[in-house]
Amino acid sequence: MPKAIVPGPTYAEMRNPLLLPAKLREKANAARTSEMDPINLFNINWKHTGSRPEMMVLPKELTGVQANIIVLSGRSFPSGSMKVGPAYATLAETEALHHLRPGDRTVIGPSTGNFGIGTAYISLLKGYQAIVVMPDNMSKERYDRIQKYMGELDLTPGTESDVILTLERTHSAYVSKPEKYVTLAQFELMPNYRFHRHVTGAAVVEAAKNLGNGRIAAFASAPGSAGTLAAGDYVKSIYPDTKIVALEPRECSTLFDGGQGQHRIEGIGDKMVTLIHNVFNTDLLMLIHDEDTVRGMEVLQAGAGVLAERLGVPGDVAGQLVGRFGPSCVCNVVGAIKTAKYLGLGPDDNVVTIATDSYDRYPSVSEALYARNGGKPDDAQLEMWAKSVFLGASLGEIVDPTAPGQHERLQKMKSDLWTRFGYNEEYIRQMADQAFWDAEYAKIKEIDPLIAETRGEI
Repeated sequence: MPKAIVPGPTYAEMRNPLLLPAKLREKANAARTSEMDPINLFNINWKHTGSRPEMMVLPKELTGVQANIIVLSGRSFPSGSMKVGPAYATLAETEALHHLRPGDRTVIGPSTGNFGIGTAYISLLKGYQAIVVMPDNMSKERYDRIQKYMGELDLTPGTESDVILTLERTHSAYVSKPEKYVTLAQFELMPNYRFHRHVTGAAVVEAAKNLGNGRIAAFASAPGSAGTLAAGDYVKSIYPDTKIVALEPRECSTLFDGGQGQHRIEGIGDKMVTLIHNVFNTDLLMLIHDEDTVRGMEVLQAGAGVLAERLGVPGDVAGQLVGRFGPSCVCNVVGAIKTAKYLGLGPDDNVVTIATDSYDRYPSVSEALYARNGGKPDDAQLEMWAKSVFLGASLGEIVDPTAPGQHERLQKMKSDLWTRFGYNEEYIRQMADQAFWDAEYAKIKEIDPLIAETRGEI
């Protein structure tokens, strides 16, 4: 007899946890200290299972711009990163639509880290075996976290920039054997898009409601899978003039100009246009230097005193920055600052971005920085880094993909890659029309009742 599924939330409940019964919310919040308790699945939301998203407005003494730089924090999601959301959504859809049950097949999570951690975590809570396919040169903390959640590792050569090898391994070893494996393919499957458009997009809009003019001038995020950028589709449905800004490492400028180099920003810059990236809804492309993101992380982690004494950041605010940011988070912050400068935004304007995880999975990245730097930075060096990375964020290396031919260039890059992995050219061609994405999003109305029916009473 097949095992029963472990229940979890619908898309609507992840977007608005107040839809859950009060007693269930209370139990879920109480279980945060027992992360292996499956009821934590109901903590998959931006809102601490309450009414408001976790966020902070960065001090202007740090950003150097008048616009409000609003950072949504993904650290309070189960497993410590919002990437657990699309992992859960993909598995929940497979259970509801294709009747997958624990013990049927092994779950596969292609990733560079956070999605793989989320895959291992969700699989453990739901009773599945998991294998995470990822490059072999990521931070030690990421591997440790996956193994903590009983996930196996299948490592491919290289770093973040070599994720194409991870994709090739995933298709050759796992997607090709659907009788044995179910692949939570974040780069290509639509639950990732649906989660971020519906859940993250709504959180982005709510985060700006009581700040400035209450609107969103821009939403900035670095694409790894490009799932997070799907939030921009929801934001634009509310504020059509919002600019959606995609950020890349200067050292791997694939969307920007086809660049294919190595870089240090774990979680982004994957040398591809992912299948789920709605490229026609991206308004700006910006490059961020990878070393700036690591230096900026160190400033926020170790430089609270410097920020307060030398830059004038209020001491309590400087203290709140500690522990919140990894390199990709800093990349997003720098991109948001650049966006505010480029668009000439003022004090009534809001730029929203995402902190995907937190510092807890990057101490080894700091150690590597110290090795390159000849030791830990002193206060003078932290001050210099703060001023160059944040206050000195430049207006260089920005491309307008709405210029003639740019979106079409990105769409062709997508087609050239994904037809190699069995996708039909006509299917990819449909992605040039917003109607395609709207239809995929509308499927939530059909999927949610099936998730609720499959899980039974909660």
